[in-house]
Amino acid sequence: MPNDQTAVPPTCPQCGFVNPAGFNFCGKCGAALAAAENLGRVSVKAERRQITVMFCDLVGSTDLSARLDPEDLRELVRDYQEACEKAIIAFDGHVAQYLGDGLLVYFGFPRAHENDAQRAVRAGLGILEEMSRLNENLASRYVQLAVRIGIHTGLVVVGEMGGRTRLEHLALGQTPNLAARLQGLAQPNAIVLSGTTHKLIQNDFEFATLGAQTLKGVAQPIEVYQVLRARALQAGFEKLAVPDLTPLFGRERELAQLTECWQRAAAAFGQILLLGGEAGVGKSRLQQAFNASLSGERHLALACRCSPYESNRALHPIFDMLEQFFAVKRDTAHDQKTRALQSALAKHGLGPDEIRLLLQGVLPDSPEAFDNLSYGSTQVQKQKIYRALLRLLQSLASRQPLILTVEDLHWTDAATLELCHLLSDEIKTLPLLAVFTFRPTFIPPWPEREHILKIMLLPLPAHETEAMIHALAGGKTLPREMLRQLALKTDGVPLFIEELTKMVLETGLLIEHENHFALAGPLPALAIPTTLHDSLMARLDRLATVKDVVQLGAVIGREFSYELMHLVAQIDHATLQNELARLVEAGLLYEEGALPGKKFVFKHALIRDTAYEALLKSTRQLYHMRIAQVLVEHFPRVIEAKPELIAYHYTEAKVFEQAAPFWHQAAQRASRRSAPDEAIAYLNKGLALLQTLPATPATTRLELDFLIALGSALVVTKGYAAAQVELTYARALACATQLGEHPHLYPALLGLSTYFLIRGDFAQAHKLAEQALKLAEQEQDPAVLVEAHYVLGTAIFHQGYLEEARAHLQQGIALYETRQHRSMIARFGHDSGVLCLCYLARILWFQGYPDQAQRRSAEAVVLARELAHPFSLASALTFAALVSQLRLEIDATRELAEEAISLCTEHGFLFCLAMATVLNGWALTELNEQDVGIAQIERGLETWRATGAELFRPHLLALLVESYGKAGRTEKGLHVLAEALAAAQKSGKRFYTAELYRLQALLLMRQGRAAVEVEECFQQALAIARERRAKSLELRAAVGWVSQQGENAEARQLLQQNYRWFSEGFDTLDLQLAETLLARQI
Repeated sequence: MPNDQTAVPPTCPQCGFVNPAGFNFCGKCGAALAAAENLGRVSVKAERRQITVMFCDLVGSTDLSARLDPEDLRELVRDYQEACEKAIIAFDGHVAQYLGDGLLVYFGFPRAHENDAQRAVRAGLGILEEMSRLNENLASRYVQLAVRIGIHTGLVVVGEMGGRTRLEHLALGQTPNLAARLQGLAQPNAIVLSGTTHKLIQNDFEFATLGAQTLKGVAQPIEVYQVLRARALQAGFEKLAVPDLTPLFGRERELAQLTECWQRAAAAFGQILLLGGEAGVGKSRLQQAFNASLSGERHLALACRCSPYESNRALHPIFDMLEQFFAVKRDTAHDQKTRALQSALAKHGLGPDEIRLLLQGVLPDSPEAFDNLSYGSTQVQKQKIYRALLRLLQSLASRQPLILTVEDLHWTDAATLELCHLLSDEIKTLPLLAVFTFRPTFIPPWPEREHILKIMLLPLPAHETEAMIHALAGGKTLPREMLRQLALKTDGVPLFIEELTKMVLETGLLIEHENHFALAGPLPALAIPTTLHDSLMARLDRLATVKDVVQLGAVIGREFSYELMHLVAQIDHATLQNELARLVEAGLLYEEGALPGKKFVFKHALIRDTAYEALLKSTRQLYHMRIAQVLVEHFPRVIEAKPELIAYHYTEAKVFEQAAPFWHQAAQRASRRSAPDEAIAYLNKGLALLQTLPATPATTRLELDFLIALGSALVVTKGYAAAQVELTYARALACATQLGEHPHLYPALLGLSTYFLIRGDFAQAHKLAEQALKLAEQEQDPAVLVEAHYVLGTAIFHQGYLEEARAHLQQGIALYETRQHRSMIARFGHDSGVLCLCYLARILWFQGYPDQAQRRSAEAVVLARELAHPFSLASALTFAALVSQLRLEIDATRELAEEAISLCTEHGFLFCLAMATVLNGWALTELNEQDVGIAQIERGLETWRATGAELFRPHLLALLVESYGKAGRTEKGLHVLAEALAAAQKSGKRFYTAELYRLQALLLMRQGRAAVEVEECFQQALAIARERRAKSLELRAAVGWVSQQGENAEARQLLQQNYRWFSEGFDTLDLQLAETLLARQI
């Protein structure tokens, strides 16, 4: 009976040659194999991996047991097992279990091969051949044996199982079960396999399709195939990583194009080269060859790489590049780094403000980077950063011709892409060549122009493929059959060529001679890998003694520092350096810099992913936990600069209570940088974690912190009236009420109040704001008091109580101090002082104080600019445009609206964007650009409806009515007017109907309707305005009435009384028109 203990053919620890089982010394180099053989019998660490499982079962064993004596049956089954084992061992399969008359066999464990699926099928065909030979021997005993074989490829967890007296290495998961179920579908002496396995080997065997089959215990039917016979190998290969520095083949034309671009750039005709292609096609290798060709020329080369982990951090590749270029050492004192950078940047002609902005990006641990709103705060500030960076590049290029390479634009952040876009416009007169690389999924936003060239790299032709293989083999000739297989498998992709050739040279299939390689034996039919996973796993298995280090590095990320790895791995320096050197030598890692600051980068993300996915989830969690703890204990800079990194590792470690606070900290940093989308992403991650934790006061309090921050961020990106805003603040209010914590009640109450205000439910907004104000007065929280007065005053204003509303807003302004700003931003998402001024200005105009309204509006804009908070500035500009429109100042309205539109578009502020768009459209209409203006108003109203807002809707619709009237579209105007009146009545905003009735009167006049109808509308407008003490609206209605009935003494007397009431604003169009009408002789 075959031995139950796992026997792994020993691999030589010196040369890597795979020796037959039982060898004591290496057949290639003569080294002792005892230790290596023992390693094959010790515990194999459990891991996740893809394997191909074969289940082989003897047909009719029950009938045989009835016919044969037990001793004869034992001998027969043993012969059958030995025959199967012979075929299995020939293809390096591993018999995991002998299950009576069945065999469970693994291909890909304990050692992976690049072609395990093919090996399994070859072994199956070998079993059928062995059974045929065995049956010839059994013919005299009148016994004929047959087998059924099922094969499936998939993910398993494999490792030691069993008790103290018996240990086995078993694979758990659905894959072995599927293989067993498939075996049951096979006819005697037939092999069936799943569609998954068929996809890997479809070009190497001939099959009969059995169609979709329903298997017991499997939810969905699966496609099943029967193997008929082997055929010549033909298969493709998935992508790998950037090739090592091997000779460049087949890129002469592209290299010449690069060189030509450089020559033009060096002559101060700046060039952009867009270099695209799939992963592994040789983009980086081409760039390396080009740079090497310039080694004798005077030039400067700068390079940076976009990262998928940093795509939310603005300009991250650029700032990382500058940090390296200016040799900023992490262990240097902050003041020294700052002075050194200031000096270096000043030499390039940058001013103090520009230097300060760049310092915040290059030194993310700078105190200024956290206290200031940072480089994403405003459109103006962002443009300043772009200008500073462009000036720096111009300065560098002016000293010597410059090559700037930005790799992997498919992972870029929006700001870096925008900078590249600006550079593409300004590069034309600079001695600068910019090379942007990308994968085909990225569509470059720049069209090809005179100074912009796009190159897409294609696979190599057959003769270049063979030349590259020959070079990788050290100039020695490979067997023709091997060369043909390599060419077929690699499809001309340089990375595939390199990786597969290296694997062949490392597997022991070839014997090296002086000037050629020879096959060590018959070439296995599927000696070349057909799947990415199998090929990478095989490479990892060949580095088994350093596998722990490479997998730990994979958990850290795509790149890692030596310092972090040493602290996490907890092994001595000599051992770690040796193991990392082996990984570099094997081509799995690149190394950058020198110890102790050396960094290591996985050759490709897919290599890293394979190493990571092979770890058990429990091991991954342990590693993530250790990494997070080391970062917290030893890297305080990361805590402040990249809390999201620590949050990520704690999250993957499933230590959610530790992860959540760091997600919150990351969101706060994003909010301070005016990156609300990034903040929302972090907050949602944290909230998802909290849902998995037990409900305790501590977790509820933390959830409340997240909800308050999320509410303010959603207001900025979605608008005040978004459904998500209501849900978030409602949940926050419930949590705060449960905890009985007033400080958290305020933002929840006021957030909900603002939601209802913008939705047009003024009564509910009033109620909630009043409740918040009472609590704030008890606690005497100044920031909350200002916000409460703002929300309550606004709600009261829209209910038509102008004087009371004005009193609240004035109280808010009196209590406001600029030092409250950061607290307001964190709790409410805007500066309450700015908004108090905005609404007060509007009220003052309605009350008949147009000059005071203008002054307060200007104060709001000045304050918002000083605070440099984008959303507050957008609000101030929009309201300033609104006040200018009320004053009928066309140019001022347009100027302010256009600035607001630019800022809102930059940051995605839909609420203010919609209003500013309508106001700008009104201004265009007044400038006799009716078609353009009306289209813009309609577009703004569409955006407004999308936010769910009802507030201001009557006013905005009134502007459309007015524009329709000016354009002579009276019927359309009356139709929209009906909608505006309905909206005003629904919301309870009756005082603004005064303006709507005035517009109705004007439209009716244009239609030539009876004077009595027109007069009735003016009378309604006057009555409502008078009731609400809206003096400006009353004046406008009176002006309209006198204009329509100039000889009406009552109308003239009313206009005169209104005009005499005013004490300011005599330079406004409304009062000038009133004066003109009163001066006319009756």
